[in-house]
Order: sequence, then C-alpha cells, then structure tokens
Amino acid sequence: MQGYCPVTYLDGKQRYEALIPGRIDFAAEYRGKIYLFQDEKHLDQFMRLPEMYWDLKLPNKLPPMKEPIPLSSLPMLGYMEQGAALSIIKALTAVGCLKPKYPFLSVTKSAILYISYHLKAYNPNSYHYLRKKYKKKLEQYEEHCHLIVYLGSKMSRKYREPKDRPIDFDHKLQTFLSLRHADHTQASIP
Repeated sequence: MQGYCPVTYLDGKQRYEALIPGRIDFAAEYRGKIYLFQDEKHLDQFMRLPEMYWDLKLPNKLPPMKEPIPLSSLPMLGYMEQGAALSIIKALTAVGCLKPKYPFLSVTKSAILYISYHLKAYNPNSYHYLRKKYKKKLEQYEEHCHLIVYLGSKMSRKYREPKDRPIDFDHKLQTFLSLRHADHTQASIP
C-alpha cells in the first residue's frame, strides 16, 4: 500500500480522495507486508478482518507524500510565522486588554516591557521553573501598573491624617515612589 491506510482507502470506496497516509505509530505486518494506518481505530478494524484489506490495488496516480519541513529550513519570515506567531499574538492581545502604564515609564516602554515578560512567562519551549519565575514577574508588573489607578482614585486634594486613609494606601504610595529610580534596561531583565 506504499504507506497509505488500506482501511480508509476501502471505506472510501477506493477513490483517490480516500488515500490517506498512514502513521508509523500504527503499523501491522500481515503476509510479509507492513501496513500503516491513519489511527488506532483503523488498525483495530484491519486486525479484525485483514483478508478484506491485504490485496488492494492502488490507482496509477498517487497523491504526493507529505514530508514535514523543519522550521530551521524556512526563511526568517516563515520561521517567525510558524514558530512564534501564536505567542506574539497572545502577548499583543494581553497588552491590548490590560493597556499597562508602569509608573515613571512611557506608555510605549510599559507596553514593550509587558510584552517581553508575557513572552517569557508563556514560552512553551522554556523550562517550567523559568516560566513560573516570569509569571510572578508579570503579576508583579501588573500590580505596579495598577498603582497609578489605585492612588489616583484614593488621593484627595486635602491632606488626610494617616488614620483617615485606606489601610494599604501608605504602603502602595511608598511602592509607587520607590519605582521612580528602578532600572528597566535590558541588563536588568534576566
């Protein structure tokens, strides 16, 4: 059968469209020949009644066998589309939904930092502990971005005594002010 699944071919009334390549994971030997099947269901069907499938004749014209293309052989744009597009789309969607504004940084720098943390936190090719580390950094970054909104909503024009302020106000204000001299260069983002 030259690697095509005999069960799908016969079930498809031996039409050209029914020629489906089998997978090496689902292989069986019968009468000295190796047969490949599309999935385990088709393998089981063959094993119940192999006489029905063993002597099928293929058409003269066969569909081309599909060979997987390694990502590294693609041009740069193709590699980016196939390898990183989904992660980048998710990061851009997240930054668009959150619209982060980090204290004392421009909106552009805030968005770029958020995207970089998101890509590192959800990189499927990264080690679990690194993803976990960057998810914590991303959460902390989001908390720092929310400080501006929180402080803006809780501050008043008149001075309030500490006993009249919200419980966590002073802590959040100190955190906000401590971010003024934070280093956000590439060297500080491991």
